[in-house]
Amino acid sequence: MDKVKAKKHLGQHFLIDESIAKAIADTLNLEGYESVLEIGPGMGVLTKYLIEKPITTYAIEIDTESVVYLQQNYPALRDKIISKDFLKFDLNEIFNGNQFAIIGNFPYNISTQIVFRVIEYRAQIPEFSGMFQKEVAERICSKKGSKVYGILSVLAQAFYEVEYLFTVDENVFNPPPKVKSGVMRMRRKENYTLPCSEKMLFKVVKMAFQQRRKTMRNSLKSLNLSDNLREDSIFDLRPEQLSVEQFIELTQKIEANAV
Repeated sequence: MDKVKAKKHLGQHFLIDESIAKAIADTLNLEGYESVLEIGPGMGVLTKYLIEKPITTYAIEIDTESVVYLQQNYPALRDKIISKDFLKFDLNEIFNGNQFAIIGNFPYNISTQIVFRVIEYRAQIPEFSGMFQKEVAERICSKKGSKVYGILSVLAQAFYEVEYLFTVDENVFNPPPKVKSGVMRMRRKENYTLPCSEKMLFKVVKMAFQQRRKTMRNSLKSLNLSDNLREDSIFDLRPEQLSVEQFIELTQKIEANAV
Protein backbone atom coordinates (compact mmCIF):
# COMPACT_ATOMS: atom_id res chain seq x y z
CA MET A 1 0.00 0.00 0.00
CA ASP A 2 1.54 3.30 -1.09
CA LYS A 3 -0.76 5.82 0.58
CA VAL A 4 -3.99 6.12 2.51
CA LYS A 5 -6.74 8.26 1.04
CA ALA A 6 -8.02 10.88 3.52
CA LYS A 7 -11.64 10.28 4.45
CA LYS A 8 -13.81 13.31 5.00
CA HIS A 9 -16.28 11.55 7.31
CA LEU A 10 -13.39 10.75 9.68
CA GLY A 11 -12.11 14.33 9.61
CA GLN A 12 -8.76 13.18 8.24
CA HIS A 13 -6.16 15.76 7.20
CA PHE A 14 -2.75 14.10 6.99
CA LEU A 15 0.20 16.15 8.21
CA ILE A 16 2.97 16.13 5.58
CA ASP A 17 5.53 18.42 7.23
CA GLU A 18 8.16 16.31 9.00
CA SER A 19 9.54 19.19 11.08
CA ILE A 20 6.13 19.91 12.57
CA ALA A 21 5.58 16.21 13.29
CA LYS A 22 8.90 16.08 15.14
CA ALA A 23 8.05 19.28 17.05
CA ILE A 24 4.75 17.75 18.21
CA ALA A 25 6.50 14.54 19.33
CA ASP A 26 9.00 16.66 21.26
CA THR A 27 6.23 18.33 23.30
CA LEU A 28 6.21 15.27 25.57
CA ASN A 29 8.51 15.44 28.61
CA LEU A 30 8.28 11.63 29.17
CA GLU A 31 8.08 12.06 32.96
CA GLY A 32 5.82 10.02 35.19
CA TYR A 33 4.75 7.44 32.60
CA GLU A 34 6.22 4.70 30.43
CA SER A 35 3.67 4.57 27.60
CA VAL A 36 2.12 6.97 25.13
CA LEU A 37 -1.06 6.53 23.08
CA GLU A 38 -1.27 8.26 19.72
CA ILE A 39 -4.81 8.96 18.53
CA GLY A 40 -5.43 8.81 14.79
CA PRO A 41 -1.90 8.15 13.48
CA GLY A 42 -3.01 7.95 9.84
CA MET A 43 0.15 7.19 7.84
CA GLY A 44 2.46 7.57 10.82
CA VAL A 45 4.15 10.92 10.22
CA LEU A 46 4.10 11.61 13.97
CA THR A 47 4.41 7.92 14.90
CA LYS A 48 7.90 7.60 13.43
CA TYR A 49 9.22 10.20 15.90
CA LEU A 50 7.39 8.67 18.86
CA ILE A 51 8.81 5.17 18.36
CA GLU A 52 12.33 6.64 18.47
CA LYS A 53 11.75 7.78 22.05
CA PRO A 54 12.56 5.68 25.16
CA ILE A 55 8.89 4.92 25.73
CA THR A 56 6.34 2.32 24.60
CA THR A 57 4.15 3.72 21.81
CA TYR A 58 0.60 2.54 21.17
CA ALA A 59 -1.66 3.83 18.41
CA ILE A 60 -5.46 3.82 18.20
CA GLU A 61 -6.93 4.15 14.72
CA ILE A 62 -10.51 3.66 13.55
CA ASP A 63 -9.63 3.72 9.83
CA THR A 64 -8.91 0.14 8.72
CA GLU A 65 -6.95 1.33 5.67
CA SER A 66 -4.61 3.30 7.94
CA VAL A 67 -4.22 0.27 10.23
CA VAL A 68 -3.04 -1.86 7.31
CA TYR A 69 -0.62 0.88 6.21
CA LEU A 70 0.83 1.19 9.72
CA GLN A 71 1.23 -2.57 10.06
CA GLN A 72 3.11 -2.70 6.76
CA ASN A 73 5.34 0.32 7.34
CA TYR A 74 5.95 0.30 11.12
CA PRO A 75 6.65 -3.32 12.12
CA ALA A 76 7.76 -2.20 15.60
CA LEU A 77 4.22 -0.99 16.18
CA ARG A 78 2.44 -4.01 14.77
CA ASP A 79 1.14 -5.54 18.03
CA LYS A 80 0.45 -2.13 19.56
CA ILE A 81 -2.10 -0.86 17.05
CA ILE A 82 -5.65 -0.71 18.43
CA SER A 83 -8.22 -0.76 15.63
CA LYS A 84 -10.98 0.86 17.69
CA ASP A 85 -12.89 4.10 18.26
CA PHE A 86 -11.01 6.05 20.96
CA LEU A 87 -14.23 7.56 22.30
CA LYS A 88 -15.73 4.11 22.98
CA PHE A 89 -12.66 2.06 23.85
CA ASP A 90 -11.90 1.10 27.48
CA LEU A 91 -8.32 2.35 27.78
CA ASN A 92 -7.60 0.05 30.69
CA GLU A 93 -7.76 -2.93 28.35
CA ILE A 94 -4.28 -1.72 27.37
CA PHE A 95 -3.02 0.35 30.30
CA ASN A 96 -4.56 -1.57 33.21
CA GLY A 97 -4.60 1.40 35.59
CA ASN A 98 -1.07 2.55 34.75
CA GLN A 99 0.03 6.07 33.80
CA PHE A 100 0.26 7.00 30.13
CA ALA A 101 0.36 10.09 27.92
CA ILE A 102 -1.84 10.90 24.93
CA ILE A 103 -0.72 12.68 21.78
CA GLY A 104 -1.97 13.15 18.24
CA ASN A 105 -2.96 15.19 15.25
CA PHE A 106 -6.55 14.99 16.41
CA PRO A 107 -9.55 14.70 14.07
CA TYR A 108 -11.14 18.13 14.44
CA ASN A 109 -14.69 16.77 14.43
CA ILE A 110 -14.14 14.91 17.73
CA SER A 111 -11.34 16.95 19.33
CA THR A 112 -13.41 18.44 22.16
CA GLN A 113 -14.79 14.98 22.99
CA ILE A 114 -11.20 13.73 23.19
CA VAL A 115 -10.38 16.42 25.77
CA PHE A 116 -13.39 15.49 27.90
CA ARG A 117 -12.29 11.83 27.74
CA VAL A 118 -8.79 12.83 28.89
CA ILE A 119 -10.34 14.69 31.83
CA GLU A 120 -12.35 11.55 32.65
CA TYR A 121 -9.11 9.49 32.72
CA ARG A 122 -7.02 12.24 34.36
CA ALA A 123 -5.85 10.01 37.23
CA GLN A 124 -3.89 8.03 34.62
CA ILE A 125 -2.96 10.78 32.13
CA PRO A 126 -0.27 13.15 33.42
CA GLU A 127 0.39 14.64 29.98
CA PHE A 128 -1.66 15.31 26.86
CA SER A 129 -0.57 17.21 23.77
CA GLY A 130 -1.29 17.54 20.11
CA MET A 131 -2.84 19.43 17.25
CA PHE A 132 -6.31 20.90 17.20
CA GLN A 133 -8.23 23.38 15.14
CA LYS A 134 -6.59 26.65 16.22
CA GLU A 135 -9.68 28.15 17.79
CA VAL A 136 -10.30 25.00 19.87
CA ALA A 137 -6.71 24.99 21.16
CA GLU A 138 -7.05 28.70 22.00
CA ARG A 139 -10.35 28.08 23.78
CA ILE A 140 -8.86 25.33 25.97
CA CYS A 141 -5.96 27.62 26.94
CA SER A 142 -7.92 30.86 27.35
CA LYS A 143 -8.21 32.67 30.66
CA LYS A 144 -11.07 34.53 32.30
CA GLY A 145 -12.11 37.68 30.49
CA SER A 146 -11.63 36.14 27.05
CA LYS A 147 -14.59 35.86 24.69
CA VAL A 148 -13.65 32.23 23.99
CA TYR A 149 -13.23 31.25 27.68
CA GLY A 150 -15.85 28.62 28.42
CA ILE A 151 -16.77 25.16 29.67
CA LEU A 152 -13.76 23.43 28.10
CA SER A 153 -11.35 26.08 29.42
CA VAL A 154 -12.53 25.80 33.02
CA LEU A 155 -12.80 22.03 33.21
CA ALA A 156 -9.43 21.38 31.53
CA GLN A 157 -7.69 23.96 33.70
CA ALA A 158 -9.25 22.65 36.90
CA PHE A 159 -7.00 19.60 36.57
CA TYR A 160 -4.22 20.55 34.13
CA GLU A 161 -1.75 23.34 33.42
CA VAL A 162 -2.47 24.23 29.80
CA GLU A 163 -0.21 25.91 27.26
CA TYR A 164 -0.73 27.00 23.65
CA LEU A 165 2.54 26.16 21.91
CA PHE A 166 2.45 27.13 18.22
CA THR A 167 0.23 27.72 15.19
CA VAL A 168 0.30 25.50 12.09
CA ASP A 169 -0.62 26.69 8.60
CA GLU A 170 -3.16 24.92 6.41
CA ASN A 171 -0.71 24.09 3.61
CA VAL A 172 1.21 21.45 5.60
CA PHE A 173 -1.72 19.02 5.38
CA ASN A 174 -3.14 16.80 2.67
CA PRO A 175 -5.87 17.70 2.05
CA PRO A 176 -5.49 21.21 3.53
CA PRO A 177 -8.17 22.03 6.12
CA LYS A 178 -10.09 25.28 5.75
CA VAL A 179 -8.78 26.54 9.11
CA LYS A 180 -5.45 27.05 10.83
CA SER A 181 -4.33 24.57 13.45
CA GLY A 182 -2.75 24.99 16.85
CA VAL A 183 -0.61 22.72 19.00
CA MET A 184 -1.24 22.77 22.74
CA ARG A 185 -0.16 20.79 25.78
CA MET A 186 -1.84 19.89 29.06
CA ARG A 187 0.26 18.77 32.05
CA ARG A 188 -1.61 17.45 35.06
CA LYS A 189 -1.41 19.57 38.19
CA GLU A 190 0.49 18.09 41.09
CA ASN A 191 -2.66 18.30 43.17
CA TYR A 192 -5.43 17.63 40.69
CA THR A 193 -8.09 16.50 43.16
CA LEU A 194 -10.87 18.99 43.83
CA PRO A 195 -11.95 20.40 47.21
CA CYS A 196 -15.53 20.15 45.96
CA SER A 197 -17.78 17.70 44.16
CA GLU A 198 -16.58 17.14 40.61
CA LYS A 199 -20.16 16.45 39.50
CA MET A 200 -21.38 19.72 41.01
CA LEU A 201 -18.49 21.72 39.50
CA PHE A 202 -19.30 20.35 36.04
CA LYS A 203 -22.97 21.20 36.56
CA VAL A 204 -22.25 24.78 37.72
CA VAL A 205 -19.82 25.47 34.87
CA LYS A 206 -22.14 24.09 32.20
CA MET A 207 -25.19 25.93 33.53
CA ALA A 208 -23.25 29.18 33.73
CA PHE A 209 -21.82 29.11 30.21
CA GLN A 210 -25.03 27.90 28.60
CA GLN A 211 -26.32 31.38 29.45
CA ARG A 212 -23.01 33.23 29.31
CA ARG A 213 -24.55 36.70 28.88
CA LYS A 214 -26.45 36.41 32.14
CA THR A 215 -25.09 36.96 35.62
CA MET A 216 -24.35 33.90 37.72
CA ARG A 217 -27.39 34.75 39.86
CA ASN A 218 -29.70 34.32 36.87
CA SER A 219 -28.00 31.38 35.21
CA LEU A 220 -27.90 29.36 38.46
CA LYS A 221 -31.33 30.30 39.78
CA SER A 222 -32.70 26.77 39.30
CA LEU A 223 -30.22 25.40 41.88
CA ASN A 224 -32.48 26.34 44.81
CA LEU A 225 -29.82 28.38 46.65
CA SER A 226 -30.33 30.09 49.98
CA ASP A 227 -31.16 33.80 49.93
CA ASN A 228 -28.00 34.45 51.96
CA LEU A 229 -25.77 32.80 49.37
CA ARG A 230 -27.50 34.54 46.46
CA GLU A 231 -26.42 37.88 47.96
CA ASP A 232 -22.74 36.96 47.55
CA SER A 233 -21.09 39.42 45.15
CA ILE A 234 -19.79 36.57 42.98
CA PHE A 235 -23.35 36.18 41.68
CA ASP A 236 -23.16 39.67 40.16
CA LEU A 237 -20.53 38.41 37.70
CA ARG A 238 -20.96 36.77 34.30
CA PRO A 239 -19.29 33.37 33.85
CA GLU A 240 -16.36 34.64 31.75
CA GLN A 241 -15.41 36.92 34.67
CA LEU A 242 -14.77 33.98 37.03
CA SER A 243 -11.40 32.28 37.21
CA VAL A 244 -11.14 28.49 37.51
CA GLU A 245 -10.37 28.94 41.22
CA GLN A 246 -13.49 31.09 41.68
CA PHE A 247 -15.66 28.44 40.02
CA ILE A 248 -14.28 25.89 42.47
CA GLU A 249 -14.85 28.23 45.44
CA LEU A 250 -18.37 28.95 44.23
CA THR A 251 -19.09 25.24 43.97
CA GLN A 252 -17.89 24.75 47.55
CA LYS A 253 -20.24 27.54 48.71
CA ILE A 254 -23.16 26.03 46.81
CA GLU A 255 -22.54 22.62 48.40
CA ALA A 256 -22.36 24.17 51.88
CA ASN A 257 -25.30 26.57 51.58
CA ALA A 258 -27.92 25.14 49.24
CA VAL A 259 -31.38 24.92 50.77
